[in-house]
Amino acid sequence: MLGLLGRTGSGKTTLARLVFRFYDPTGGRISLNGTDIRTPRIDELRQRVALVTQDVQLFQASVRDNLTFFDLSIPDECIVQAMDDLELGSWLASLPKGLDTELASGGSGLSAGEAQLLALTRIFLQDPGLVILDEASSRLDPATETLIEHAVGRLIEGRTTIVIAHRLSTIRSADMICVLEGSEIVETGTHEELMAHDGLYRRLNEVQIEDEPKWRLLREQRQRLMAND
Repeated sequence: MLGLLGRTGSGKTTLARLVFRFYDPTGGRISLNGTDIRTPRIDELRQRVALVTQDVQLFQASVRDNLTFFDLSIPDECIVQAMDDLELGSWLASLPKGLDTELASGGSGLSAGEAQLLALTRIFLQDPGLVILDEASSRLDPATETLIEHAVGRLIEGRTTIVIAHRLSTIRSADMICVLEGSEIVETGTHEELMAHDGLYRRLNEVQIEDEPKWRLLREQRQRLMAND
């Protein structure tokens, strides 16, 4: 798991979009398993890379079609099992027509948590090798967020994961953390390694705040430290 931390505009989401090939880099290259991501077709790449964001896109179609993207080859048993794994079984059972229940365009009638769990079920069925989570639970109430985090825990088992976060608690257990500032990586390491020296990450942990004035102050302090070194 790679955790990306930084204020709004620091480049976190840009990195995710580059990996997912919403656009290509103008210099250098991005590789997966040593292969430039521009080599395979985009549809092939996106079968192996999944992106989960705050905003879930749902269609005016059945629950089944929303989860499978209209792929009729996926059996209902696999869909039901995936929903059970993500603790959506009781929700599915409460629907009047089960998987045949029609959803409104945009997910009208669903809570934000239900929509996000449906998005995670999609990924479960896709079974990608790399999952990118871009603040997937930041707009949810604490109880629903706990449910989402449990589902995410199941989803990322055995997969490479990039977690983009504003809150420090989201990425403390990551294998590596990259702190971005001004579209550059300014610090890398584990939580323990980054807390061991007086850098931006440690100061963010101490203040636990993400507003622009604090980030600007921390950046200026870091620049002074670098100048003194």
